[in-house]
Amino acid sequence: MTNSIDDIADFAQAFFVIGTNTTENHPVIGMRIRQAVRQRGAKLIVADPRKIDLTDFATLHLRHKSGTDIALINGLMHIILANGWEDKDFIKERTEGFEEFKAVVEEYPPERVAEITGVAVEQLQQAAEILAQEKPAAVLWAMGITQHTTGVANVLSLANLQMLLGNMGVPGGGANPLRGQNNVQGACDLGGLPNVYPGYQKVTNPEFQGKFAQAWGLPEDQLSLDVGLTATEMMPLAAEGKLKAIHILGEDPLMSEPDTNHIRKAMETIELVILQEIFPSETAPYADILLPGASFAEKSGTFTNTERRIQLVRKAIESPGEAKPDWWIISELAKKILASGERQVKGAEFSAWDYHDTGEIMDEIAALTPIYAGVSYQRLLNGETLQWPVKDQDHPGTPILHVGQFSRGKGRFSPVEHIPPAEVPDKEYPLLLSTGRVLYHWHGGQMTRRSQGLLKIYPQPLIEVSDLDAEKIGLNGSKRVRVSSRRGSIEAEALVTDRVPPGMVYANFHFPGAGANELTIAALDPVAKIPEYKVCAVKIEAV
Repeated sequence: MTNSIDDIADFAQAFFVIGTNTTENHPVIGMRIRQAVRQRGAKLIVADPRKIDLTDFATLHLRHKSGTDIALINGLMHIILANGWEDKDFIKERTEGFEEFKAVVEEYPPERVAEITGVAVEQLQQAAEILAQEKPAAVLWAMGITQHTTGVANVLSLANLQMLLGNMGVPGGGANPLRGQNNVQGACDLGGLPNVYPGYQKVTNPEFQGKFAQAWGLPEDQLSLDVGLTATEMMPLAAEGKLKAIHILGEDPLMSEPDTNHIRKAMETIELVILQEIFPSETAPYADILLPGASFAEKSGTFTNTERRIQLVRKAIESPGEAKPDWWIISELAKKILASGERQVKGAEFSAWDYHDTGEIMDEIAALTPIYAGVSYQRLLNGETLQWPVKDQDHPGTPILHVGQFSRGKGRFSPVEHIPPAEVPDKEYPLLLSTGRVLYHWHGGQMTRRSQGLLKIYPQPLIEVSDLDAEKIGLNGSKRVRVSSRRGSIEAEALVTDRVPPGMVYANFHFPGAGANELTIAALDPVAKIPEYKVCAVKIEAV
């Protein structure tokens, strides 16, 4: 998030919430939005094909078709420009590429956008006027925006909107992605991506390669200048026999990756599977080696949350059995690999994997990662709440990004065109499937399905079906349906509801055997390589 939860909750005069079921997936932020609407009259626009709970508090619900986000956003910006509502001073002083961007947006008049998105022209005009007149406005999104083959372009479109309105670098504004899981932000910050070192320092940059090689006492050619593979690129290679071994840490590909049948074939092909987990998962039967990790309550360290806030985590209880913290397991594994190859890391600024505690790891992070340069355990223990970038030990952190100027200098407008999803409904598979979570379960459900209280409230998968589609398939009181795609089928109980529009069904992926990823397509965004979980073609029948 460019902004903090507190500042958008306290200062945003309008919220544009798109591609996020905030009250179910980010309940605290959802509560703050509801409070802002109720207590200080902030305007709320929700753009979502489903009638999510937050629409009960919305000034306006834009029920656009799945996979038409770019057309919708371009249409709103077309209206803003046509009425002269853009922030001309901000555009002139702080941005570049405006004319090229404007030329694309001019091709999205309201009538065309209404045809693509299914949103009425009057609603488009009302939404554009609210965003232009109620400033500052905060934009919030989640995986309903990113989990498309156009995910990166979707995000660029929202950045365009906020620059057009001058809503960047101010309290109550910003471009605010809500992270999908606890510490996803921290994992990305500290090297959990194949194209960057910690702190988003590109692996393709020889300067960064040299810095890390020197710190770790390695020849520079030991650190590749090539971008690595994402998880979604690994599995197809594994299925082809080109990936021989994989170490999976706290992830359950059999539940969370698209096209589960393909994942099964890939896992069967890999010669060595190492799984580091706290519970047996659906992936566990494929593991050759199981390493027992420690849960969050059994180890010390930090989490970095969705607003870039670094939070100290303290060990509360001892781990059962032979379970160890993840950092310890990785360190021991690395030392054994070094020893087996009779390699010595000499001249390293930091000891070769010989950490005694997580405080030492944080010291290394601070030394090599500019955005964390001023973060230390001592500051966190003293009660400081730090949001990166924290430039040095005296720096207070950065609650709002891009104040005064963007990190790259001037913000760049991106001309972005609407592109349809990789797979759309047709005669054989006439309905559109979208996927997501429910309030009571989380992701693959490895923890929440072990909670008796949560399981009592939501004990089984449910498929949301509209009244009209239920009538079409002759549900007639039957509760179970079979949903099929070109990749597989699932059976589950139907929830007939107006939450989904006709022509759309909605499923979650929390339950083995009936998870939505049996159906989803492994089409990827060309840049981020994220799958298009939110759109694929299916058919449905009563069972």
